[in-house]
Amino acid sequence: MTIDTDLARAVRAAVAGGASSDDFGAIPVPESYVGAHLRAEDADTIGKLPREEKRPSLAMHVGEVPTPELAPDEVLIASFASSVNYNTVWSAIFEPVPTFAFLKRLAKTHGYGSRHDLPTHVVGSDACGVILRTGAAVSRWKPGDRVLVHPNYVALEEPQGHDDAILDPDQRVWGFECNFGGMGELCVARGDQVMPKPEHLSWEEAASMPLVNCTAYRMLVSPNGANMQQGDVVLVWGAGGGLGGFALQYVLAGGGYPVCVVSSEAKAQKCREAGAEWIINRAEEDYRFWDPETGQQNPREHLRLGKKIRELSGGRDVDIVFEHPGRDTFGASVFVTRRGGKIVTCASTTGFMHEFDNRYLWMFAKTIVGSHLANYREGWAANELCRAGRTHPILSRSYPLSEAGQACDDVHDNAHLGKVGVLCLAEAEGEGVLDDELRTLHLPAIRRFRS
Repeated sequence: MTIDTDLARAVRAAVAGGASSDDFGAIPVPESYVGAHLRAEDADTIGKLPREEKRPSLAMHVGEVPTPELAPDEVLIASFASSVNYNTVWSAIFEPVPTFAFLKRLAKTHGYGSRHDLPTHVVGSDACGVILRTGAAVSRWKPGDRVLVHPNYVALEEPQGHDDAILDPDQRVWGFECNFGGMGELCVARGDQVMPKPEHLSWEEAASMPLVNCTAYRMLVSPNGANMQQGDVVLVWGAGGGLGGFALQYVLAGGGYPVCVVSSEAKAQKCREAGAEWIINRAEEDYRFWDPETGQQNPREHLRLGKKIRELSGGRDVDIVFEHPGRDTFGASVFVTRRGGKIVTCASTTGFMHEFDNRYLWMFAKTIVGSHLANYREGWAANELCRAGRTHPILSRSYPLSEAGQACDDVHDNAHLGKVGVLCLAEAEGEGVLDDELRTLHLPAIRRFRS
C-alpha cells in the first residue's frame, strides 16, 4: 500500500516538477508522520517469547508517530526508500536487548537527546531521499538535495573520536541506537551523516547500500580493518547476502581472490555472475562446525573446510577471513586462516559467544580485527565508488512500507538474496534515476540480484 498523505503528495509533486530549494523548504511539515516502528510495550510480551516463536512482523507496526524537533546540526529528510539490515531484525525480536534501552541512554546525553526516548521507535539504518529542512548549524546541505544517510551517528565531542569516529565513546548506529530512522515518510540525521545520492540508481537501489557498503569497505579496504592487498585470498562468509555481497565486490575490485561461502545454489550462481570462481555451497557440503547440543566446535569439520579451500585455491590458505556469522563459524575461521593472517569480524548473526582453539591463533601469529560500521570518511569513500559505477547494489526485491514486517521476516529467515528494500515515499520500484547513461552502462550488474 502506497503512503497517501498531504506530505507524501507534496514531496512527490516537488520531485516530479523539479522544484527549487526554496520550494522544498516551504513544504509544510506535519506534527506526525507515517513510520515503521516498534512499541515499548511489546518488549514485555513479544520480547519474552521463545526465540523460535519470535517473528519481526509480530512487533513491526506501521502508523503515525510524532515528528521531532530538529536540532541545529541535523537535517529533516523525506525518505523515499530504506532497506532491512540485521540490526532491524534484532530490534524487532528485542534481542539481545530491547532497543528502547538505547533510546533511554541517549536521552541522558543532552537536551535534544530526550526526543528519542519515546514509546515508539522508528527503525531503519539506511535511507535515501530529499532534504526538506536543515538546522541552523548545517551549511553544506540545503532543502532539495538528494541524499543518502551514512548510519554512523556520533557527536565527536570526545577526543577519542577525532582520529577515528568509531572509537568515540558516544558512537551509535543510526536507526538502531537512536530514533527517527529511515523506514518512514520522514527521518532525521546529523549533517555529518549525509552523502550525495548515486543518481544512476533508483531510490530503493541507493537506499540498499550505505550500511553494508561502508561496513564492508572498512572491514576489507581500510587500514582500520584488514587493509587488503592485491593477490590476497579472502574467505567471504555469506557472499550471497547483503554484507558478503559487497565484500565480494571489494575483493574482486582490489585484485584479490574471493572464496565465497553461500547457503544455496541460487546464491552461488549470483557469485559466479559477479566474477567469483571459488565457491563453497554449505548446503551441499553439509558442514557442522558447531554442535548446539554439546556447545562445542567440531575440529574435523574445520579440517574439512581447510582442505576444500586448498582444493579450490591451488594449495593456498586464506590471507583474510571476512567473518560475520559469529558463533557457528568463528572457530573454523580462525583455523583456516594462514600463518600471520587476519580474521576481521563484525556482527554475529548466529550468536555472540564465540569459541575457538587459541593455539591456532597465538602459535601461528594470526590477528583478530574487530570492525564496526565505518567512519564518515570511509563511508564517503565507499559511496564515491558507487557513484562512479565501481560497486553496485545487491538489491533483490522491495516491499512497500506497509509490509516492512514481511521484509524483516525474509532477512530473519535467510529467505532472501542480497538486500531487501522498503519503499517509503517511492510509489514503485525504479523511480528516482537521473543519470540514464551511467545506469545503462552498468545495468546488468545493478540488477544482478533481481532475477
